[in-house]
Amino acid sequence: MITCFGCESFLEEDPRSIIAPENFFANDSDAEQAITGIYSVVKNNSIYGQAGLDNFYDNGVDIIEPNRTHALFAVMGNYTLTETTSNFSSQLMGVSDTWQNLYRVILNANVVIDRVDGNAAISDAVQSNVIANARFLRALAYWHITNLWGDAPFYTEVLTLEEIGKLGRTDKDVILATVLSDLEFAQNNLLPILPNEDRGRASKWAAAIIEAKIHMKAKNWQAGLDKCMEIMNQSSHTLLSNYADVFDPTNEYNSEIIWSLDFAKDVTGQFEPAFPGRSFAGNNYWRPSLFNPRIRDEPAPGEDQDALRAALAANGEEFNGTGLQIASKDFVNKFPANDLRRPLNIMSSYAGIQLNHTYMPKFMNLNFETSPRFNHGDNRLVFRLADVYLMAAECENELNGPGNAYQYIHPIRQRAYATQAEWELVGLSQQEFREAIYDERKWELAAEATRRYDLIRWGIYLDVVRNAEFKTYSPNINIKDYHVLLPIPLNELQLNPNLLESDPTNNGYR
Repeated sequence: MITCFGCESFLEEDPRSIIAPENFFANDSDAEQAITGIYSVVKNNSIYGQAGLDNFYDNGVDIIEPNRTHALFAVMGNYTLTETTSNFSSQLMGVSDTWQNLYRVILNANVVIDRVDGNAAISDAVQSNVIANARFLRALAYWHITNLWGDAPFYTEVLTLEEIGKLGRTDKDVILATVLSDLEFAQNNLLPILPNEDRGRASKWAAAIIEAKIHMKAKNWQAGLDKCMEIMNQSSHTLLSNYADVFDPTNEYNSEIIWSLDFAKDVTGQFEPAFPGRSFAGNNYWRPSLFNPRIRDEPAPGEDQDALRAALAANGEEFNGTGLQIASKDFVNKFPANDLRRPLNIMSSYAGIQLNHTYMPKFMNLNFETSPRFNHGDNRLVFRLADVYLMAAECENELNGPGNAYQYIHPIRQRAYATQAEWELVGLSQQEFREAIYDERKWELAAEATRRYDLIRWGIYLDVVRNAEFKTYSPNINIKDYHVLLPIPLNELQLNPNLLESDPTNNGYR
């Protein structure tokens, strides 16, 4: 089952003939395995496994940038994106791969829902849980698709590939109405607290945070606030007192984490290989390697590399990554010097030795025994409670001004500064509080795949990028108005010309 739902051949067949009741879904275990298969697609390189969604929510904005020119990051990081370059997929992390794999999630979810619902061979409890997970994953995929492409092909039934290949684009608001329905079902049927064996799957609160984000993007502030308050007041999640503890790889299921995807060291085939035909530690998880420095880049000119190696070895660490994701020049220059989160987001030296690049250590894992290069066991953080507090603060400010909104932003700032005089906000106008939220989300949630989404919904995306400073590329010069959305990849258009019927410009790219 896992192979069937995780391999490319699944999309090359008629789902009706593959997923037949007489062949699959004959018991509870079959249904559970099917959901595991869909989660494996979500974990692959082009979505959450490596730099997939990072590319589209963070690269080319004002928080991270590559430390050197690299084809993987150029299309978004330097806004060289076109219909043709959107087909780039040599590392299974390009626009085309993300499009295809998000739709794989949808196709598989539709099949699971159809074959499990009302299946007498599967217990009622498992039916409810499996369908809730499938509807959550379908909602997640469509949410990302509408964020990145706007209007898009939409279906919730089991269709043949021929039928799917003729679909045009559906208005994003129509799609999001179904997404909200799926999220409501998921919240009503997913567990609020997951047993240990299901860690890595979504709880009802993961569905709730996506719903709140959708309401906020639509400026439905009261609905957004209500959902945030539900998470804050009814879930078991709590804020940690120390920002650094949130990212501790030895405590990956801490109380602040609402959803993270679990990966394991030395487990092969967790997702598709980063480089087909080439082996990187069994094709295991290596997103942390993107943030970990590589030793040949370091240290800064004039510093002693042998001394750096010795300092690393003394701590049981190595610069064992690719070093491709670093803190952007703009981010480094503007991050408040007295903010206690700065050392977790900006690292320019190691053991007093000046480095050549400035890294983001909160996603690094330099332990050479437990986290070797391209073989990390670190979880992929998706949502956490601090995000919800800041969302609640924003909603309350938009509804009523800052008077009652301070109570939601202050707990986040309180752990970020040493004294009350530093963290307390007082006497702000609604606009001043709005701008404080802009900054607070930037510092608190840096490189957690929220920045571009936030800037677009605030209507300041283009201005922020055009006024930012960069070290490696020139996104501030290259960005165009149409870059608020991605183009549908050229290979998809060639296969299905109907995708151009409602918008012959392909989101402005032709």
